[in-house]
Amino acid sequence: MAAENGGLSRLSVVVGVLLVAAGAILYSNWIETSTHVKTPAVPMPEPVSVAPPALPSPVPLSPAPSSSSSSSSSSLAPPVIKDEALSRDPQPASQLISQPAPSPGEPDIAQLRARALVLPVQGIDSARLSDTYTQARAAGLPHEALDIMAQRGTPVLAVEDGEVVKLFFSKSGGITLYQFDPDRRYAYYYAHLDRYAEGVREGSKLRKGQVIGYVGSTGNALPGAPHLHFAIFTLGPERQWWRGTPLNPFLVWRDAKP
Repeated sequence: MAAENGGLSRLSVVVGVLLVAAGAILYSNWIETSTHVKTPAVPMPEPVSVAPPALPSPVPLSPAPSSSSSSSSSSLAPPVIKDEALSRDPQPASQLISQPAPSPGEPDIAQLRARALVLPVQGIDSARLSDTYTQARAAGLPHEALDIMAQRGTPVLAVEDGEVVKLFFSKSGGITLYQFDPDRRYAYYYAHLDRYAEGVREGSKLRKGQVIGYVGSTGNALPGAPHLHFAIFTLGPERQWWRGTPLNPFLVWRDAKP
């Protein structure tokens, strides 16, 4: 009987131990489950597609003006003529000539020196001349002429034989005269005149030394500084009185003796 009771006691101890172990295992699992909480997954936002900005429509270019429109804009009414013997210069004389003057040894200057041209202002000799050909003038334009200072009313002389091809009044040159030489190779330009000599007309035949006008300060010359603005240029094949290649008049008389 005692042996049976001892067996039951040992069995009870074993069962107790197993129950305690099982309880420990269950408790451990519960603890692990309760402490490791899973963080819910956060859904990532879907990518948003952004359309590129719309480009502005190209602006159509205006067509270039046709030659007919430019020609029509330049066909303006002629300016009012102050006198029947005068017409307006289409361009200032200082803007008509763009090529540099030849040196004294070149043919044109040599030929003009050989002609012994008369100084165009009465009573002025070559010793009183100053080379004003390369001096700048209004708006930086080249002078391309010889200024001969003299008292107002001093006679202006034709430098050689020839013909009056144009009389006109211009804003810059005032009362002016163009003369061609007998060969129609050179043009002589006289500007800032006070008035023309009696009987001088377009087409008039001139003789060397003939009085053609008088020194003044018309145009853009200073009123207190009357002078003759004198230019020479070689003519092109068209023989246009307003266009040519400039020559320095000072070189024609530089070594001349009074």
